Amino acid sequence: MKLKELRNKKWFKIISNKYVLLIIIFGGWMFFLDSNSWFVHNELNQEIDELEENRQYYENEISKDKATIDQLQDSVEMEKFARQQYYMKRPNEEIFIIEYDTIED
Repeated sequence: MKLKELRNKKWFKIISNKYVLLIIIFGGWMFFLDSNSWFVHNELNQEIDELEENRQYYENEISKDKATIDQLQDSVEMEKFARQQYYMKRPNEEIFIIEYDTIED
């Protein structure tokens, strides 16, 4: 196909218009190369989603910890928690820790 035949095509006339070329170049620049491009916005949106998930997780953990703190206001519950979690004991007391084997042969 020669250049003269190519210039007579309708799609070539539309694409070779200087305004259309300018819009295509501008759109490509804004979509791919600019600091505010679609790719950057996509990455930032993914990061925002991850941070919101983390925020929800930590809010749930805070509420669990507040419930535990409220429960530990009683001295009996505090002693029970210390014995179970930190294996604390009273003087002259022996503790035996029993671990179960969960592997079935």
